[in-house]
This record gives sequence, C-alpha cells and structure tokens, in this order.
Amino acid sequence: MQRWWEARLPRSDQMLLTQRNIYILPTRAGLMLGATVLVLLLASINYQLNLGYLLTFLLAGCALVGMHVGHATLRGLQLHLLPPEPQFLGSGSTLTLELASTRKTPRHGIAASLLDTARQAFVDVPAGGRSQVHVAFSPARRGLHPIPTLTLETRFPMGAFRVWTLWRPAAQVLVYPQPEAHPPPLPAGEPHAAGAMARQAASTGEFDGVRAYRRGDPLKLVVWKKAAKAGELVSRDSQQAQRHTLWLDAALAQLPDSEQRLARLCAWVLQADRLALEYGLRVPGMEVPPASGEAHRRRCLEALALC
Repeated sequence: MQRWWEARLPRSDQMLLTQRNIYILPTRAGLMLGATVLVLLLASINYQLNLGYLLTFLLAGCALVGMHVGHATLRGLQLHLLPPEPQFLGSGSTLTLELASTRKTPRHGIAASLLDTARQAFVDVPAGGRSQVHVAFSPARRGLHPIPTLTLETRFPMGAFRVWTLWRPAAQVLVYPQPEAHPPPLPAGEPHAAGAMARQAASTGEFDGVRAYRRGDPLKLVVWKKAAKAGELVSRDSQQAQRHTLWLDAALAQLPDSEQRLARLCAWVLQADRLALEYGLRVPGMEVPPASGEAHRRRCLEALALC
C-alpha cells in the first residue's frame, strides 16, 4: 500500500507546499487532549460548573488555533534539493534541503527526515528568508541510487497535531566503491608503444614517469609540482616512463571477490592521483585511456561505481 501511494507522487527536485500535498492528523497527545476536553465538558454539564465550561472551551479553542497554526507552518513553503555530491561507500551521503519562505513571520520546528526513519533534523525558517537542513543517507551498496522519499513535518505549536508532507526528489546520488584500507603498491606499468613514446616526447620534450624520491637523487630530478600535490618528494624516472604506462587492471588485483577487486582498484586510483601520475583503468566492459587530473579521477571512480 505504501509503495502504491509513493508511486503516485511525482518526482521533482523542487516542490511548493499547498493544501493539496499537506496532511494533518492528531497525535497521541492530541487524542488525550480531546478526551480530557470531553470529560471536562460532561462534568461541567453534570455539575453546572461555569468555570468548568470556561476551561473546557478555552482548551478546545487553543487546540483549534494550534491546528491552523501548525498547518500554516508548512503551507506556502518552497522546497529545493541541492545536487548531491558523489560519495564513497561506507562514508554516508548528506542530502542538503533548502527551505524558502515568503511569509512575513518565521516558521518554527520543522523536521526533515527519510521516510520510515526516526532520525530527524530540525530547522527554523526566518521570515522571508531561507534555511538549509541536512539529512543523512547511507546507501548499502555502490552504484547510482535514487534519493528515497523524504518527509517534512511539524508539531508546532502545541504538539497536538502532526502536519506532514511527502516528497520524492528526482536526483540520484553516485556511490563509489569503498577504497581498500591498506592496498599493495601500484602495479608495474605496461610497455609503451614506440609511436606513443615518440608523440609524448615530441609534445612535451620529456617523459612523465615519476617514482619515490631516493636519497642521493639530484634536485633537478625532483618534480616539485607533483611533490606539492602528493605531500611527498617524487623524482622523475625518464627511463621507466619511456618503457611503461601505468594501467590499473582488475586482473592485477589478484582477489577472488569482484567487490574486493573494485575496492583495491579504487585505492590504486586515489594513490595514483595523489602522486599526479598518468594512468589508465581497465574494468569488465570498459576501458578508460591513460590521463591525469581531477576530471580523469572522477571518470575512473564513476567507472568503478557503475561497472
């Protein structure tokens, strides 16, 4: 029944809350308040208590006013989901929701959460302003995941009524494999093709191979730019660069489980990027040609997440 109800909700990264998508029901405290008011009314009628009538109608009036105030807290609110950033498996993902209000009074006590979860994030929206609230989302596996159904609710001001809405965002979050904690060293490169070596030498005048700094290496061989990025000294190894190209291949991971192989490849990709090396990636059904840089790292991680 819940899946059928959720399927009726259109997917959108923006939503305006109106009477058509806001729901309201009394809470347990509200039901107890209603029972108390009913008992007070019967007692006042039976014993003809004028002060009893006054207390009964005062409580009933406060409950009715609270119902309208709680409904107005969500009505007219504009919701917007900021594009989620890719995350590594196990690190969790944070969804950032932006709530905008054009009302001249503030909105208090708004809670955002995933549907059917008890963890809530509370936020107040200022008058005529915007606020952001962060909701934790932890996918159980790598890949491209749709954002689950979100719910926003409030019990302001008395807690007697629960006012809520359901929201199905259209965005998706990409989850990379979890990197291996202690991966082995990077694999040895594959031999260069002669034509590729000639093109590289002609375009740059030198080869881009690097290795860890060894004591006694001349300072002119230290690649200072890559050392600054990697946080450790690296030296140029022109002979190695002329002979080999670094390929990160799933067959070189030497692990029986496919997810473990992807975890090792993910760790190798991060290590090669940290050293500013030029590397390629081979996974089943896909090959990413050798390159370097932030865009290449994202492309390799995306290939690992989707393979």
